[in-house]
Amino acid sequence: MQALFWVSLAVIVAVDVWVCVLFVCAVRGRRRQPAAPAEGADAFTWVFLVPALDEELTIRDSVTRLLALPLERRHVVVVDDASGDRTPAILAELGQPDLHVVRRVLPHAREGKAAALNAGFQELGAILGDVDRDSVIVAVVDADGRLDPQAPAHVAAHFAEASVGGVQSLVRIYNRQRLLTWCQDVEFSVYGHLFQAGRNGWGTAGMGGNGQFNRLSALDDLASGAGPWRDRLTEDQDLGLRLIVRGWKGRQDLRATVDQQGPSSARALLRQRTRWSQGNLQAMALIDELAGARLAPAVRLEQVAYLLMPLWQGIIGASFLTALALMALGVAPFWDGGPSWQLLVFWVLAFGGTILGCVAARAAEGPRGWLVGFLVGHVYVLYTWFLWPVLLRSTARQLARRRDWSKTRREPLGPEPAA
Repeated sequence: MQALFWVSLAVIVAVDVWVCVLFVCAVRGRRRQPAAPAEGADAFTWVFLVPALDEELTIRDSVTRLLALPLERRHVVVVDDASGDRTPAILAELGQPDLHVVRRVLPHAREGKAAALNAGFQELGAILGDVDRDSVIVAVVDADGRLDPQAPAHVAAHFAEASVGGVQSLVRIYNRQRLLTWCQDVEFSVYGHLFQAGRNGWGTAGMGGNGQFNRLSALDDLASGAGPWRDRLTEDQDLGLRLIVRGWKGRQDLRATVDQQGPSSARALLRQRTRWSQGNLQAMALIDELAGARLAPAVRLEQVAYLLMPLWQGIIGASFLTALALMALGVAPFWDGGPSWQLLVFWVLAFGGTILGCVAARAAEGPRGWLVGFLVGHVYVLYTWFLWPVLLRSTARQLARRRDWSKTRREPLGPEPAA
């Protein structure tokens, strides 16, 4: 048990140092935003891929917003994955020249999001014609997505650099009126402002599905067989990592936002996060390729260490449960009345990294934002432990080779929240 605690302490300290490095890199990066091309978003042709399976509650809202984006050259490609509700009828009502509906039929449908995206990708040649594929940006927007109208303009600034293959928007939760969905909004903000923005300078920010922008020529570089997306539970993460391996840069833009629904029940949230967690376990198969990628040694180490995060989480979780058991049995108390500075050390180890992430998410608001982030971190850390059982469930499913999943059910649209 002492060996477990020492290993866990080493992991916690290493993670806290890593978070501090990302925090500094993220704060510095916000001061050096890339310059947009002279034509702005109109320097590129934009394609929005929207996979849709039984999305009658949200599809009209999402597609209407995409069709209203202030862009000179834009195509909205909705892949109707054999929907059995009113999704096809709603899309027919929205008929516009810029809207293209790719209809899939059973039995060659409902094979996962990657298959649906690849079906849309296969149609791009006919839709776009003879174009410079370096100047075409393909965005993935989920059927509940609300892309900010200025997102393409912000993203265009990154794609002005020819080596950038992918840019990820900042995800927000628009039904964040409840505590559970509010915590999800904090979660995405921490991930975007810390773990993603902290990697911008290295060009290793990951892709996150909804609000993901990719250069078409970069997708061509990965395409094999059906298309660039592979059959993975987190096909977005897989694609982003393979872009990095092939030498493309990945960026996070914090000004470009995409809002989506968050599961409002604990059961739905745990089911969704189990799928994501199992996808992370699948992504560990890319460790060898990342270790050999043409990146600085420290950046390669950071990427590999991040992919091993389920292992680090498992060690910390095991030590925490062991400590609780020892305390309950009276073998080892939480604190033996020693010097008070020990409690400060415990607090830093338990909350430090999470608080830094919450502060990073609010840093742009100035001193008030830092204070709010500091306070929010103490609540958010409880949410992170609420999700810890997800790791056990996803590991069990991976070992049992279970890959079935059900998509997150949508809820009727409500009013838009305040910023």
